[in-house]
Amino acid sequence: MSIPIGSSGASRASSPTAPDTGAVLVIDRARLHRAVRGAFVGNLMEWYDVGVFGYLIVTMGPVFLPEADSGAQVLFMLGTFASTYLFRPLGGMFFGWLGDRVGRQRVLFTTLALVVAATFLIGTLPAYDAIGIWAALLLIVLKVVQGFSAGGELTGAITFVSESAPDRKRGFYTAFLDAGSYLGFTLGAVFVTVLQVVFGQQTMVDGLWRIPFLVAAPLGLIAIYFRLRVGETPHFEQLKARRASGTEVLTHALGPVGLVRRYWRQMLQVLGLVAAANTVGYAFTSYMPTYLSDVQGFDSVSSNLVSVPLLIAMACSMPFVGMLSDRIGRKPVLWLASGWVVVLSAPAFLLLNTGKTGLVVVGLAMVGIPVALYMGALASTFPALFPTSHRYGGLGMSYNISVAVFGGTAPLFIESLIRWSGHHMFAAYYLIAMSVVGVIVVATLKESARQALPGSAPATDSVEEAHAMRLAHSNAADGE
Repeated sequence: MSIPIGSSGASRASSPTAPDTGAVLVIDRARLHRAVRGAFVGNLMEWYDVGVFGYLIVTMGPVFLPEADSGAQVLFMLGTFASTYLFRPLGGMFFGWLGDRVGRQRVLFTTLALVVAATFLIGTLPAYDAIGIWAALLLIVLKVVQGFSAGGELTGAITFVSESAPDRKRGFYTAFLDAGSYLGFTLGAVFVTVLQVVFGQQTMVDGLWRIPFLVAAPLGLIAIYFRLRVGETPHFEQLKARRASGTEVLTHALGPVGLVRRYWRQMLQVLGLVAAANTVGYAFTSYMPTYLSDVQGFDSVSSNLVSVPLLIAMACSMPFVGMLSDRIGRKPVLWLASGWVVVLSAPAFLLLNTGKTGLVVVGLAMVGIPVALYMGALASTFPALFPTSHRYGGLGMSYNISVAVFGGTAPLFIESLIRWSGHHMFAAYYLIAMSVVGVIVVATLKESARQALPGSAPATDSVEEAHAMRLAHSNAADGE
């Protein structure tokens, strides 16, 4: 639904960076809630696999590479995990371009279906004892498929929810996406941990490791059902109408070269922020269980039990962080997140290196808190950098390039740094360096809280507020 607020909107809407002042979008709340649920369950499903795989790294190493020593097995599994992210940029480019061309909803259905299928098939793979090295190669292939499809999943979900939410609550609603991601990770981690506690590590190696992957099928069908019930975003529908009427200058989705030429500044900002946030995020989620068991000597079950409660608390706090960013702005929250990592990463790892359970929990919390701050604010920060016509493509390309280089590879890179240097504190130094980049990027951002998305009309979930905005616009026009 849109409410006209002026006659000059058509010409101004043709600018790729100026908001369309020709109408106020009134967001239907039931439709908004369906959009959030659909995106939430999709992200939960994607990160369920990340959690399962991350917490089974030590278990699956002997299954797919039994003739190697334990260190080589861990490096192989971490490398396989990293390979997933190396293909994310290709998926982000392809699905982002497609989403800007045909719409968000259909593309998000496709990406989710591919993630679910690949996760399930991992659980059906034969072990090394059955087909030799082909088992490891097939595992890599399925992780690559996951990476390609996931390249369009999260950025598409961010685009989808941001374009479905009212301007003054965008931080709150988009923060549910990363909350879903981390809850999905937690679900996978808890499931693996329960199986390990009940049946033992050897039973897991003998074949029970397959169960968490096979469970992806029913979970995925539920997620697909929710996503099928979601329509297209109001902003993209408005864009299609402008394209049909000829009032939209940029009528075609741009490819990678065109996006870089037009939006290179915004893409660099995304690259820097994703590098800062995802380095610490993946260090906390996907590497800490391996770090505690492989470096600090915790058994795999104990390392999982230490971190799971913190994961749940961190995920549940993200919508509140998003709400805070709606009130005080995105930049203050991001200043706090990046500054926290720079100042407190070294003390956090000193606590982790004590090996004492109580101090380890405190150290983990010190690593996890800035993750919640970053993720609670970034999902609403990124969409405001690009216009509706190229939001999915610009964000999908830049986000996934950064995740490939600095996110999914973080566990492997940190492990390699520690082994190369022989010093556990190199993990902290790496996180600090990345968040120094984050501090620099935050300084270049313009505040976007409570403002219309570029290339779109202002959006509200209140008809009364829409009429007030129309009146304010009319009064401003009369005063000119």
